[in-house]
Amino acid sequence: MTGFLALEDGTIFRGTSVGAAGSATGEAVFTTGMAGYEEAVTDPSFAEQIVCFTAPMIGNYGVAPDRAESDRVHARGVLMREARGPDWLDWLRASEVVALTGIDTRTLVLRLRESGSLRACVVAGDALTQAEAVDEARQLPAMSGRALAREVSTDAPFVFAEKGRTRVAVVDYGVKRSVLRRLAVAGAAVTVFPHDVDADEVAQYDGVLLSPGPGDPAPLESETSMVRELLGRTNVLGICLGHQLIAQATDHETFKLPFGHRGTNHPVHDRARNRVLVTSQNHGFAVRASDAREASHISLYDETVEGLAYPELRARSLQFHPEAGPGPHDAWALLERWVDEVAHA
Repeated sequence: MTGFLALEDGTIFRGTSVGAAGSATGEAVFTTGMAGYEEAVTDPSFAEQIVCFTAPMIGNYGVAPDRAESDRVHARGVLMREARGPDWLDWLRASEVVALTGIDTRTLVLRLRESGSLRACVVAGDALTQAEAVDEARQLPAMSGRALAREVSTDAPFVFAEKGRTRVAVVDYGVKRSVLRRLAVAGAAVTVFPHDVDADEVAQYDGVLLSPGPGDPAPLESETSMVRELLGRTNVLGICLGHQLIAQATDHETFKLPFGHRGTNHPVHDRARNRVLVTSQNHGFAVRASDAREASHISLYDETVEGLAYPELRARSLQFHPEAGPGPHDAWALLERWVDEVAHA
């Protein structure tokens, strides 16, 4: 079955369907990771996005359920240069994902780098004409201003790990399973709460982790207010969207990146230790560059703030993913060190 991708600027990329028939709209973005295709499409941070993989071959090492980062696919569509492996293709179809192979991903990525992430419509079969697909893309709301945390958050609290040497609450803005697993392995008893949890409810825990998640942090006013109320009352760690919420709660500015940071090879300067970490990242919004003392980690790509440290508030944050699911393990120790600090606080 033939298919195509239509961008809001009218550009068409043709391919072959290897997933579900039909169409899907989303923000077209790219990720440079050489592995981790299952983790990427099930990562809640890819909600409302069509993911283009820059690696030339996707699917060649199969599918395993324990690699999924959530219980469903969050990416709206998948674009590949060459899709391989019956397990991967069967999984895409079973998951009802619109997915194309044979896409000129190099040209597409260059277009997204030059123009910034674009609204798009991916079509498999004859669901839409090219003109209709371009119109669908143009009608899609822009990602700026979209509050998506509530759409991927748990509806009710649940216990992920009952026993541990310290009690950690995770506020779910789109948490990945690998974050929860790393916390449990580090020795934390983990309870997960919805995005709109009250500060008083989680302040009673030894530590609170503000999770990654999709969308623009700016419209998350109530979530930012909760973080502001929480700071100083217990140990707090923010990751990705959680980092951006801590930034907003402490008067740092967030903004939309042209095409985002998505991949497993992003260099970050750890200012306190004067070393460079190779990190895993997946975000379209960032914290504006700053030379403030609390800016603990800096992107070596664009100098955006990749970490904040507030010892007086017992709070810190990381824009990158220390759980590295998937990715390099340079930052693994940061999550484990935080659990140790919480346990001995």
